[in-house]
Amino acid sequence: MTTGKMRQPLALAAGLFAVVASLQACGSQKVDEVESKTVVRVKTAAASLGTIRGIVHATGLVTPAPGADLVVVAPESARIVEMPRAVGDRVRRGDLLVRFEIPTAAAEVQRQEAEVARGQAAIDNARAALTRARELFERGVAARKEVEDATRGVADADAALAEARASLAASQALAGRAIVRATFDGVIARRLHNPGDLAEPSASDPVLRVVDPNRIEVVASIPLSDAPRIEIGAPGRLASAPRNAADVRLTVTSRPAAVEIGTATIPVRLAFAAPADIPAGTPVQVDIDAELHKGVVLVPAVSIVRDGEDAAVLVVIDSKAKRRAVEIGLSDGTNVEILSGVNAGEIVIVDGQAGLPDDAAIAVADGPGAVSDAGRGGAPAGGEPK
Repeated sequence: MTTGKMRQPLALAAGLFAVVASLQACGSQKVDEVESKTVVRVKTAAASLGTIRGIVHATGLVTPAPGADLVVVAPESARIVEMPRAVGDRVRRGDLLVRFEIPTAAAEVQRQEAEVARGQAAIDNARAALTRARELFERGVAARKEVEDATRGVADADAALAEARASLAASQALAGRAIVRATFDGVIARRLHNPGDLAEPSASDPVLRVVDPNRIEVVASIPLSDAPRIEIGAPGRLASAPRNAADVRLTVTSRPAAVEIGTATIPVRLAFAAPADIPAGTPVQVDIDAELHKGVVLVPAVSIVRDGEDAAVLVVIDSKAKRRAVEIGLSDGTNVEILSGVNAGEIVIVDGQAGLPDDAAIAVADGPGAVSDAGRGGAPAGGEPK
């Protein structure tokens, strides 16, 4: 019995030792660490040396060129008697546009005609009196003073007649403004009154507007900061216009030095290179060629990653994306000038870089802009980035 009782504690101790040894063995085993990195497929292109031209973007308005816009305003408070043309009608030079009724003008013409008639009669009488005075003086009947007085009378009557004729011409000119005719071939653009209406002689109360659709231009509002970049003769084009006006070419014809009141812009006029079927008053967006930079580092515009005012690109080095802060210069919408941060020949990511972290593993996808593994690597022979 004694021997059996001693064996039970020994067996229990052996079991406990086995459990402890088992737990120690489990604790001593190392858990395998598994690393998983997602490889992002991207498209790339090489930075290159090239030439880029700056573009000035601006809003503009299609307007008639100087001399191709006629706004009819009443010469004075007058009633409209006749307006034979409607909006959209074509008119030729000399066609009747508006006939006003100006009773005071007609009465003034009649009064001035009477004044001219009286002046003519006075000059005739003064000349006859001078002739008689000279004859009597030659016969010794009249004194020299009578001849001098008659001569002065002729001069006064002549001056009075000239004044009456000038007043008649002025009144006739005013009366002539009662009839308005087209000064060029064009189209009725606006009609703001009808026969029977009373029109006031004010620019705020126009009656009719005629424009020549064959003589139009674009007046663009250029920010003051871009004004020095615009030169007369520089080419431009419509960036947005009606569908039937695609690829419309323009040329800068003037750039005034004065600033538009209440704005921070100057108006720049651009002429159409060819007739364009665009109605006056159409708002448009224009692109104007500015300065030219040659032999500069260029990258595709889509490669630029912006963070507020900061700009960067992702450069491919050893199959990884390396973020580079860059300083950019001109942009033409397709390419961007790099002033510092990337050298010509380095490979930049142009598709797939959005949200891509620095040092991410990448694989170049097939397609436009893709390069082979041989094209990837560090900085080119040109040295480290600027």
